[in-house]
Amino acid sequence: MTDRPEPWQAGSGPAIAGKRFAPATQRNGDAIVAVLRDELPPFGLVLEVASGSGEHAVRFADAFADLSWQPTDPDPAALASIEAWRAEANLPNLRAPRLLDAASDWPIARADAILCINMVHISPWGATQGLLKGAGEALPPGGLLYLYGPYLREGVATAPGNLAFDASLKARDPHWGLRRLEDVIAAADAQGLAFDRLVEMPANNLSLIFRRRD
Repeated sequence: MTDRPEPWQAGSGPAIAGKRFAPATQRNGDAIVAVLRDELPPFGLVLEVASGSGEHAVRFADAFADLSWQPTDPDPAALASIEAWRAEANLPNLRAPRLLDAASDWPIARADAILCINMVHISPWGATQGLLKGAGEALPPGGLLYLYGPYLREGVATAPGNLAFDASLKARDPHWGLRRLEDVIAAADAQGLAFDRLVEMPANNLSLIFRRRD
């Protein structure tokens, strides 16, 4: 089974009172939570960049009740979906969504950890550069930046499904597409973010762990 989130026109289910549905979030949520249990701080504020439908925000806020969760997105329709999921879940540690474009100035200056799931390949490279710059400025020393999604790796064969996905993304927008892991690591390093490790995930995805250098 593939775990490839599509742009909303093709990938989301029916909207109900503003709620969007992304099937990939149901498939990958447990696997991501398992990784985050070893990486997140015990307390503090977690900023999610590009929260999309809001399903992950609800899932994570429920799993990590001692952390405050701040979902964000640049798309007003996504913000409405996040708020619909938040209102339904009624979790005390899940904050109202905020407008945040990774490539622009951030309205949130500090966070103890930052998550970004399935954005890097479905956005221009400038969005990834903005994400890394913002994380380098917002995180404390040792703070976590967690990225999830498919990547190309030097010396590692790319799964046929990922190659097809990459081609489909570039056909939609030539500025989209799977990024080389080595390019992301180098760009993160330039912003004071040290690459810690990667975790192989289901459906040919990766979890990437970065830490803000002291």
